[in-house]
Amino acid sequence: MEFQSQSFIPVAFGGDINTYSVARAFYEAYGVRTRVYGKFPTGPSYRSRITVYHDHEDMDKEKVMLPLLKKLSRRYKDKKIFAIGCGDSYVATLSQIRDKLPENVIAPYIDFGLMDSLQQKERFYQLCEKHGLDYPSTVIFRKDMEPDIELPFPYPVILKPSNGIEYWENPFDTQEKVYTIHDKEELIRVINDIYGAGYSDSLIIQDMIPGNDEYMHVLTCYSNHEGRVRMMCLGHVLLEEHTPHGKGNHAVIITEPESELYDRVKALLEDLSYIGFSNFDIKYDRRDQKYKFFEINTRQGRSNFYVTGSGINIAKLLVEEYIEGKDPEFTTPKEEHLWLTVPKGVAKKYIFEDENKKAVQKLLKEKKYVNPIFLHGDNRFNRLLRMWKNHFRQFGNFKQYYN
Repeated sequence: MEFQSQSFIPVAFGGDINTYSVARAFYEAYGVRTRVYGKFPTGPSYRSRITVYHDHEDMDKEKVMLPLLKKLSRRYKDKKIFAIGCGDSYVATLSQIRDKLPENVIAPYIDFGLMDSLQQKERFYQLCEKHGLDYPSTVIFRKDMEPDIELPFPYPVILKPSNGIEYWENPFDTQEKVYTIHDKEELIRVINDIYGAGYSDSLIIQDMIPGNDEYMHVLTCYSNHEGRVRMMCLGHVLLEEHTPHGKGNHAVIITEPESELYDRVKALLEDLSYIGFSNFDIKYDRRDQKYKFFEINTRQGRSNFYVTGSGINIAKLLVEEYIEGKDPEFTTPKEEHLWLTVPKGVAKKYIFEDENKKAVQKLLKEKKYVNPIFLHGDNRFNRLLRMWKNHFRQFGNFKQYYN
């Protein structure tokens, strides 16, 4: 592997596939190593050749992050430093300290007040109504309400926290990212478990849209520092993870070159004067033939390399604007491309729609696919062994949890 010196240094905060996807985008475009700062010595960026990895259990806290960035700015005072959050808590802290950062540190984020309101799903649904974006029928449940409530839609239903950051700061044994609730007794039990662990914000209870993973979609956008949308990339999710902590994480995506959703989402983001990457989770509802929006993430998603793999390198969007002073032209993907983080055998077994199966097989045959974890040349033995073990563990995960 060959590395180059550039006028900037990418710094990614987090520890999962998101950081590695960002680092790989910077390496492929500019030949640079990315400094990755996570909580624990684990994940695909740990011991990678394209990263310099450091860990601290309070890495997402201002008391650690701000001194770190100030130290880097002094050490590399002749370079620009990109501070990129790869998880909600990291992004929230970067937004909070944005005005305290040295001049040579670039944190492309909106102010914390707007970010905090958008990360509350309740606020996001209000914006959807304003801009004509559909979302599932929803009940907002607050801590002071009685859990023995009557819902306006039938079971099974979906339950999830409105405030994901606070939710994960209060762990408990049966904690899941998203719950599928089958009856009132289960609803009461899960609500009591969540609030009993210390969570205090509202919960979202929603009508469960029919259809398996193959009805899911993800939309990633990039807005420049003036709040104008410059990139939109829709992905058709064909498979998600199903482990309790990984439920909802994307496993197979095919990019879709065109979308009827672009104009309405663009209007929403520009109405907010939004800055930086945004990411939307969406599901197609075959009952009324509408796309239903679940949430906005105020960052690039963990599956962001589906964008880079499609030909729109996310690192270039940042460098062209903040280093080269260009205003990138609006772009969308030109053709289909396959992104997957599971073995091909898992994808072929657990994707059921004939049309989707054929699309996956076609792109595999044409070599138009990428697994972001496995970059040619990033071959340190310890890392490769961990990654291959995790990779093939997916056979057992899907056998146990997919239903």
